Amino acid sequence: PRVGSDPIESLDWTCPRCATRATIGLGEHRCTGCALAVRIQLRDDLESIIAPGRWGLFGGHMEPGETPEQSLRRELLEEIGFRSGAVTPWFRSAAGGRVRHVFRVELNVEPEQLQLYEGQDMTLASLEELGSGWVWSPRLAQHRPLAPSLQEALARQLRQQTRRSS
Repeated sequence: PRVGSDPIESLDWTCPRCATRATIGLGEHRCTGCALAVRIQLRDDLESIIAPGRWGLFGGHMEPGETPEQSLRRELLEEIGFRSGAVTPWFRSAAGGRVRHVFRVELNVEPEQLQLYEGQDMTLASLEELGSGWVWSPRLAQHRPLAPSLQEALARQLRQQTRRSS
């Protein structure tokens, strides 16, 4: 790992009613007829950050001396006040001179307990909505596009689902 790489977060969740566990690796399992949804963050509209004004997964840059997992835990606490339990690496990728570490983490709190401390908005988005490339922001009352890192994670997940169902 090097300073400046970008660990990206994803959350898994077990439904308290049916005990179904999300395997999409992108967010949480919202059980309304066991439909899958992903908790995402709308990044600030600042040109100085990566993917300004786009929807992405929670995460950020590694500080000197941090491992990707330590960075992930720090970022989750800073961005949504979440202290994660076990962390499972999902994939690592390199693009545009950046390294991304994407993890799965069990969401051990109710989604409503999460507080947004960084970014403009957070929401649950269905896989269908994510597949459109645009997600509605309740706070801004407008659609915003997905960040390239979220598009990459979504494409990987859909490929995995296709392989599993074949």
